[in-house]
Amino acid sequence: MSWSDQGGDDAKAGAVAAIAPADDGVEAKVFREAMSRIGAAVHVVTTAGAAGKTGFTATAVCSVSDGPAMVLVCLNRRSNSAPLLAQNGVFCINTLGAGEEKLADQFAGRSGVFLHERFSLGEWMTLKTGAPVLASAVVAFDCRTVEIKPVASHNVVFGAVEAVRLGPNGPALLYHDRLYKPM
Repeated sequence: MSWSDQGGDDAKAGAVAAIAPADDGVEAKVFREAMSRIGAAVHVVTTAGAAGKTGFTATAVCSVSDGPAMVLVCLNRRSNSAPLLAQNGVFCINTLGAGEEKLADQFAGRSGVFLHERFSLGEWMTLKTGAPVLASAVVAFDCRTVEIKPVASHNVVFGAVEAVRLGPNGPALLYHDRLYKPM
């Protein structure tokens, strides 16, 4: 299946359809409820390049290594952003500050605005890779993609950190129990 065969946007459809659980596996509804109780920082992950410009909201982001500096982000393969991120080969993880719920919702696809149109909110710049960097981000990790691994319904995207921008001090935005909260 090619990227163009996969429709949908930002993990709404098919989030658990790729792999059926074992007979003794946990039901998807129970798993989603359990995961909603784990608080996580809210990030807007962006990309730009020959394939176009887009971004999406993510909480599945973490460090992999500090030598060399590497991070990962998980993205539903059905997302409209997935093929652009893969083709561009660069991305930026922008950690949102408290009070940036509207930006989080816009990049999550909750406003009906998609792909490059999502950048109408916020002030944007670039660092080393050319991926969009949010000026108000608590921190931004500018990355070059080193590997994309398909796992179940998602791609795990590994990136080598090429630049870091430390933003304004202050609380970050957290998503917990299906609500935004300052952290």
